[in-house]
Amino acid sequence: QVQLVESGGGLVQPGGSLRLSCAASERIFSINAMGWYRQAPGKERELVATITSGGETNYADSVKGRFTISRDNAKNTVYLQMNILKPEDTAVYYCNADRACSRYGCGNYWGLGTQVTVSS
Repeated sequence: QVQLVESGGGLVQPGGSLRLSCAASERIFSINAMGWYRQAPGKERELVATITSGGETNYADSVKGRFTISRDNAKNTVYLQMNILKPEDTAVYYCNADRACSRYGCGNYWGLGTQVTVSS
């Protein structure tokens, strides 16, 4: 079983920055993509950004130009650099590994989430 552990969330003022990290507990031999999703109170979970094994990235329109997703394959870690944060970015941010294959087999995995709050 692959576990994804997120870190880096917290409270930040509007216009500030945060960097989220997501580390996989097992060595991943192959993967389709890793990504970040978020869920605000009373709303459905939505895609924030994804990055494929080939390095192709995809962003929600609401975060383009402000957020950057990157990955370190050697560390089985994905990052989300969030700049110019807005109150509407407040949400629980979840890490996802899509079709990740480890010694335990392949599957789709989610982290437990990390809270990001943007408020003055």
